[in-house]
Amino acid sequence: MKKPDFDKQGGLVPAIAQDKNTGEVLMLAYMNEAAWENTVKTGEATYWSRSRNELWIKGKTSGNVQKVAEIRLDCDRDTVLLKVEQVGGAACHTGHRSCFHRLVTDSGEVIDGEPVFDPEEVYGKK
Repeated sequence: MKKPDFDKQGGLVPAIAQDKNTGEVLMLAYMNEAAWENTVKTGEATYWSRSRNELWIKGKTSGNVQKVAEIRLDCDRDTVLLKVEQVGGAACHTGHRSCFHRLVTDSGEVIDGEPVFDPEEVYGKK
């Protein structure tokens, strides 16, 4: 199986999670080779947390896992696109369905949609 070119960008590649049914972009994260291998092996989206410096299995804490339906690589093999089933309804740690819930308009920023869960209840913080 072909895999991403992890050498090109210092060991990490961007990974986009997209809803397999609607096409909505849910989030952008990063994968290293271990995250890639775990994703392929388990069928659940696994990323590399740059802030915690560790593997991050999406939904392990919140229950909002991403079941991978399809994996695509871009033409240069330096970006991953995961088409996922977003279990639990929210991909964002803020409780919103998508991490891209901030709409920039001429009059400022507007939050698009309401959170699906309260991050303080799930994570103990906002």
